[in-house]
Amino acid sequence: MAARATRRRLARNEADGESFRLMFEGSPTAAALCDARSLAFLAVNEAAAALWRRSRLDLLRMSLIDVTHPDEREEARAFALREPASGAQRVGRCVRSDGALVDVATRARAIRFEGRLVRLVTVTDLSERRRADARLAYARRHDELTGLPNRALFRETLAAALAGPGSGEIAVLYLDLDRFKGVNDALGHLVGDRLLRAAADRLRARLAPGDALARFGGDEFALMRKGVAGEKEAGALAALALETLGRPYAIDGHPVEIGASVGVALAPRDGRDADLLLKNADLALHRAKEEGRRALRFFEPGMDARAQARRRLEVELRRALAAGEFELYYQPLVALSDGAITGFEALLRWRHPQRGMVAPAEFIGLAEEIGLIVPLGEWALRQACAEAATWPGNLKVAVNLSCAQFRSGNLIHAVLTALAASGLPARRLELEITESVLLAESEANLTTLRSLRSLGVSVSMDDFGTGYSSLSYLRAFPFDKIKIDRSFVSELGRSGGSMAIVRAVAGLGVSLGVPTTAEGVETGEQLAFLRAEGCTEMQGYFFSPPVPASKIRPMIEANETADPRFGPPLRH
Repeated sequence: MAARATRRRLARNEADGESFRLMFEGSPTAAALCDARSLAFLAVNEAAAALWRRSRLDLLRMSLIDVTHPDEREEARAFALREPASGAQRVGRCVRSDGALVDVATRARAIRFEGRLVRLVTVTDLSERRRADARLAYARRHDELTGLPNRALFRETLAAALAGPGSGEIAVLYLDLDRFKGVNDALGHLVGDRLLRAAADRLRARLAPGDALARFGGDEFALMRKGVAGEKEAGALAALALETLGRPYAIDGHPVEIGASVGVALAPRDGRDADLLLKNADLALHRAKEEGRRALRFFEPGMDARAQARRRLEVELRRALAAGEFELYYQPLVALSDGAITGFEALLRWRHPQRGMVAPAEFIGLAEEIGLIVPLGEWALRQACAEAATWPGNLKVAVNLSCAQFRSGNLIHAVLTALAASGLPARRLELEITESVLLAESEANLTTLRSLRSLGVSVSMDDFGTGYSSLSYLRAFPFDKIKIDRSFVSELGRSGGSMAIVRAVAGLGVSLGVPTTAEGVETGEQLAFLRAEGCTEMQGYFFSPPVPASKIRPMIEANETADPRFGPPLRH
């Protein structure tokens, strides 16, 4: 019995030893068996040979201490010879055969192997992990696309500059590229990314020692310079940045021209805190963008009050849609041949409970910025179709569409729903778009326009002549109507250029067999010129201002009894 038990134990030990050897040799982690006292290597695996860049035979003539950095040998010996707590490790440096130092984590424990007490040592190379940690730390504080510091690192740098010594003021420039979105939409994100890198490289080349430059995301950059001598020097720096970004680019064979707007804040005048300075520079940038492209503005205290008013307006605007404060007014479209009303353009109005009627110019741009224009546009479409369905005859209703509605992917469904719910025949709905719709993702939007046309609705180009490629879009899509922008009509009789443009557009309409509508007609002289040039339709205060839906039926009845020989019907 005892003999059999002994044989089983020996067999089991032999099997266990073989299993250990296989695991030891195949481990991807460097491992060594060391003498329990001298720490001389008794066995090493291939991973250990690779880590220390030595052959296994060479290592068997050495000890663990020989491959440890000289400054750490006593510490390493003490760690390996004691019985560390489970999971304990020592982080230090080992030395490769070429003298290179490697950061490693070492673990050691006593085991019995082949009847002998030894130390099993495992060594993990930390260099790759630390490189990964360094890359991660860098990525947390830098912009991946341009390699520039990000907002967090820029803020730290600015805070340190504010806390440090130095003479003069600190200028913070907040920059935003003009027309970048149009380039990105028209030419694609790859071109957009290369444009951002090119802009960053140009700004980087203008940096002076001690400057800080960052990309905040999108097409926004920030620049800090210490020791500036007031507004004059800060303004010169901002002007240089605008000139640098405004020069033409060539991106993948595409000629690209953009500009930039910039807001400037100065410390300590505009704040001694990094967050406050950035906020004030951002406020100045928003004012610059409101005033047009390639603009420069310094922060002024009143800008904060203006920004707060804008935030209040945003809150009220979001509430207004849910509260039913929007309504549609309608301006008639009148045939120049006989003065008959052919339809009405639906125009959005906001009846604020305290402020009364709010002009569209005050809220349409904000609604586009905050993404409210899509649900607002869909509401207007439904409301216009529902009200037009009550009008007599074949009068059309024209509804404006925004770029955001095309991007939403829901436009065709919205049109179908509005027509189905109202019962309005598709032929009585006219959708007006501006050139910006085709400039942004033109091929996709052209596909959407063709789908809309297949429903039976008509499509007109609004504000024709104000863009730089309107004629090319007439070739790309057969519009049902061209609307001549009011800016040209208002200059008739005063500007030869405007007269020539109106004459050319009207002649183009005649040649193509496409009706032309002149917007903003206010005088009899304008009307006479437009009629003589072949325009087919007019819209403007000469006939009527926009009116609420309740006044449409009386206007139609008055129009039906008017004598076109005596001019337009009575204006309402």
